[in-house]
Amino acid sequence: MFETIFKALGEPTRLKILRLLAEQELCVCELEEILDMSQPRVSQHLKVLKQAGLVKERREAQRRICSFDQDALDQVFREFDCFMKVPVNELPEFQEMYLRMVNLDENICEKKACQKKTRRINPVRR
Repeated sequence: MFETIFKALGEPTRLKILRLLAEQELCVCELEEILDMSQPRVSQHLKVLKQAGLVKERREAQRRICSFDQDALDQVFREFDCFMKVPVNELPEFQEMYLRMVNLDENICEKKACQKKTRRINPVRR
């Protein structure tokens, strides 16, 4: 659901591109120069940002002008906020996990820790 957006936002170069585009529209060649990055790398980052709906692109002759879509990001944040406020038991994709969560054995952590084989490392003595 939100994976595409968070994937796009989860990479430092893409965050830099978004921040620059939030300041002003830039063409791909300007982004290359500012970021000191090759055109294919800039284009790949822009592709991810466009697929996430965060960047818009228009043509002016041979130039591709990119801009940040603030409205799209605002919409995603609103939707994510709503998603986080819905009780988990009301989300269809969480039904099985919710049932496991409410039926958790209160001693599960102790049981899991006991099942793990722990290897003791003795300090080297000289």
